[in-house]
Amino acid sequence: MKQKITFLTTVFLITCNMFSQNTYVFLGSYNRNKTAEAIQIYQLDTLNGKLIKIASVKNIINPSYLTVSPNGKYVYACTDTKTPNAGSVSSFEFNPENKSLTFLNSQRSGGENPVYVTVHKSGKWIANANYTEGSVSVYPLLENGKIDSIAQNFQYTDGSIHKERQTRSHVHSAVFSPQFDYLFLPDLGADKIRCYAFDENKKQPLTEAQSPFTKTDLEAGPRHFTFHPNQKFGYCIEEMAGQISVYNYENGVLNKIQRIATHINKIKEGFESSDIHISPDGKFLYAANRGKENNIAIFSINENGLLKNVGYQSTLGKHPRVFAIDETGNFLVATNVNTGNIIVFRRNPKTGLLKKTGKEIKMENVSCVQIRQI
Repeated sequence: MKQKITFLTTVFLITCNMFSQNTYVFLGSYNRNKTAEAIQIYQLDTLNGKLIKIASVKNIINPSYLTVSPNGKYVYACTDTKTPNAGSVSSFEFNPENKSLTFLNSQRSGGENPVYVTVHKSGKWIANANYTEGSVSVYPLLENGKIDSIAQNFQYTDGSIHKERQTRSHVHSAVFSPQFDYLFLPDLGADKIRCYAFDENKKQPLTEAQSPFTKTDLEAGPRHFTFHPNQKFGYCIEEMAGQISVYNYENGVLNKIQRIATHINKIKEGFESSDIHISPDGKFLYAANRGKENNIAIFSINENGLLKNVGYQSTLGKHPRVFAIDETGNFLVATNVNTGNIIVFRRNPKTGLLKKTGKEIKMENVSCVQIRQI
């Protein structure tokens, strides 16, 4: 009898915890003016897909990319993006009970035009990719959520063959490996995916990996990268070529096993592939296309990691730069920069297909979205 009561109590506590958590949508923008709202936070109604605004901040410029700390208390942003002779990373404290987002501090990004920031699972480090000058910076995080000064900064000068877009390195993202012991840097300008070993216990955590980079196809323009939940495969979306390269992954080493187009039209000119994510169940991959096609390409994922296209979904706007999938896998939220609209899609877990739900919202020059259950 006592064992039965203990089991029921455990089920009750788990259920209470599930219902006590809320899902929040964090939006960044190219606001270009400190008087305009730079970051907005919404609560996602997980029954009907409706977004309810709860907080925002002003007085910062161009938070082009956001990430949320593992404990959900802090938001880190690339700031002063696309601002000449500038570039910073900033921290904010998020309090869902008070419905507030409070600025904490900023640090120089170590390069012009920061475009991607990611946080280590320990909550003790962030890494930032700088596009224009082609560099990566890592920073320790303080216990109060503030960003400490730069621990390491690596700059690159090598480019590739495209005479206009690849005259030098353009690091477009910084992505930790599944075990958080490596950091991968897709470099659009150099047609490389750079790699460093990462030791969270060192004051300077980055050291050159045994395989310091993986070459991509020429004029590929590697942009964003994601790992499969089973940790065996990596997927890189190539902005310039409009392709996805699929890799076997083990201990910091990538070996390519497939390359597949993201767009409907096989002629690559005029396409700019942007973002890539995998559903939490590991069964489907989603990739965003901008330019001639403003859509999300949908792929099923076989057990061997290979992709098969199963459809496309318009983002119902122009220039989808970043999208995100919620932790349950039920919703995908897409942001359209040029039309300034945010669309919530419900995801069919069996087919992988998307269907608009809820009501779209507006945010001028919306650049980024992150979703977290807190």
